[in-house]
Amino acid sequence: MKISSRLPGQEGFRMPGEYEPHRGCVMIWPVRPGSWPHGAKEAQQTFAAIAREIAKSETLWMLASGEHFAEVKHIFADCENIEVLEIETDDAWARDVGPTCVVNGAGAVRGVDWQFNAWGGEYDGLYAHWEKDNLAAKKICEALSLDCYDAQDFVLEGGSIHSDGEGTILVTEACLLSPGRNPALTKEQIETKLLEYLGAEKVIWLPRGIYQDETNEHVDNVCAFVCPGEVVLAWSDDPKDPQWELSNACLELLEKEQDAKGRKIKVHKLPIPQQPVCITEEELAGFDFEEGEDMREAGERLAASYVNFYIANKSVLVPQFGDVNDETAVNILEKLFPERKVVPVYARPVIVGGGNIHCITQQIPLGKTCDEAGEEK
Repeated sequence: MKISSRLPGQEGFRMPGEYEPHRGCVMIWPVRPGSWPHGAKEAQQTFAAIAREIAKSETLWMLASGEHFAEVKHIFADCENIEVLEIETDDAWARDVGPTCVVNGAGAVRGVDWQFNAWGGEYDGLYAHWEKDNLAAKKICEALSLDCYDAQDFVLEGGSIHSDGEGTILVTEACLLSPGRNPALTKEQIETKLLEYLGAEKVIWLPRGIYQDETNEHVDNVCAFVCPGEVVLAWSDDPKDPQWELSNACLELLEKEQDAKGRKIKVHKLPIPQQPVCITEEELAGFDFEEGEDMREAGERLAASYVNFYIANKSVLVPQFGDVNDETAVNILEKLFPERKVVPVYARPVIVGGGNIHCITQQIPLGKTCDEAGEEK
């Protein structure tokens, strides 16, 4: 593995769309007591089910600490397309701590190693220690034989960016301009960083994300490309719901925007759950928070959204919450992804931890590793 301080965009690399072919997907085994209640048992069952589904069409790498490595390896012993890697992290949010991969015209794949500070560092981060998480991207690149771009001077999480693969990046102002990330940089300077590292031509700044999203409103929870020129947008028809105002602000902006290729963006509304998803007393009793960690409260509304899906090579895994809109979301996505099987996954055990299916997965594009590309290790 080679670590470079150069800029991917200048070397002809770009961030592909999630719907482009994958080599595989990275996940992390959940164990953190402050994120996953009651010994993380329900979360682990759900993570395992998601991993097995993804592994039907692409390699799945599951990260586990040395303490849990043998246990996790045993759990997936019957699945030859799942490989367990001994890499220790602070929590299980692979989207945010894993590398953002970029590709070039020759088919080479490299990772970008952003700085991770637990969604806000000392200002409003969600836990006090994130050193292992911040080392994860580089270790993943090494394990997967990917050369790596050093972007440790810039705080960013994978869930805060979405690419169409053709030069357009979606972000939210609420997240990327939050004081806990890159307060010394202006909006224009942040945009320049994104264009340089993602090989992009345009950044679309949505104003807001999902109500109560503790990541400062990541874009992957509110809006996602389903193909170039088309997005799904989390939506509420209820003016009394706090999400109504946030989604309408995003829609108003998207209706005026064009992508990097000059196309008007087609917006498909994807409803949020009709009934707010809230944490229960029983779930709350199962957490063990450490000092400096964000503590949940009984009855707290969680940032449940069907936009937080994962696009695998042959399927789309969409979260389900036991809500009347579960089936509606599946039906909408089936029309948007006719070439893939839409797989509903009951994901309450994941949203209780603070995110969902997209948050716990990070795709690795299909392409040449540094060995295959004949590059220096």
